[in-house]
Amino acid sequence: MISSAWRLLLPRDQKRILVVDDEENARIGLSRLLAKEGFLVDSVSNGYEALNYLRQQDVNLIVTDINMPEMNGINFLKELNKSFPKSNVIMVTAYGGVESYIEAMNLGAFEYINKPVKMDELKSILKKIFKETNH
Repeated sequence: MISSAWRLLLPRDQKRILVVDDEENARIGLSRLLAKEGFLVDSVSNGYEALNYLRQQDVNLIVTDINMPEMNGINFLKELNKSFPKSNVIMVTAYGGVESYIEAMNLGAFEYINKPVKMDELKSILKKIFKETNH
């Protein structure tokens, strides 16, 4: 987390992204890639931690894994729709299938991509999200 003193020094248009993934290497790797692109990035290891985080901090985008213990990405997306209905969400999975894709998109996910995440694909999606949502 960035202290409030640092927040004052950040550009007003800098976007904050929350990465949710139970796999530490995937979470850290994706967070670093996004930070290199100029985003403020925080990460948590499951949906419960993400919901707690979101009660304290606004974000512009959530990038979440689908297959996680305790609360999978689909259930997390359902909870987001209840508590944070305007969230921009990218679902990420190594085990994607048509059913989970359809369910995620019907629940309002902006995009659904496969692991390993290709930075060019992610950059293209980020441009679309921030252009279309303007936040």
